[in-house]
Amino acid sequence: MATIYDFKALTSKGKELDFSQFEGKVLLIVNTASKCGFTPQFAGLEALNQKYKDRGLVVIGFPSGDFANQELADGSKAEEFCQLNYGVTFQIMKKVHVNGDEADPIFKYLKSQTKGLLGSKIKWNFTKFLISKNGSVIKRYAPLTTPAKLEKDIEEML
Repeated sequence: MATIYDFKALTSKGKELDFSQFEGKVLLIVNTASKCGFTPQFAGLEALNQKYKDRGLVVIGFPSGDFANQELADGSKAEEFCQLNYGVTFQIMKKVHVNGDEADPIFKYLKSQTKGLLGSKIKWNFTKFLISKNGSVIKRYAPLTTPAKLEKDIEEML
């Protein structure tokens, strides 16, 4: 059976990122958008990144325009926006689809492992997936759940 470590994806700069390098780390994967009411959550995600990166947390943002086209043209533009406006230092990936036939394989996998209010479909930007060190436990959080509310679960997984 596949785990998150079996996947590869492209960074905002077009470089392949092999998720096997994150084995033994806690992952927080988020579908992001630069022009959304939840966009200020970038500050909270960066705060988690700064607080826990030395203990093994890896935060990864996947820009997506699937919801009201609230993302910039591509991942590099989204990354630039995040760095300028929120001081983001965590990895921003290439812009992807998170729902439908063209959904990125990572999101197909994450959705198959967790069910949200709409079944496996992602409801909106800033849906968050927290993955344990061994890749087996995946928790899903709604867009309304602020990054700060994930701290208890992150602490337990670290």
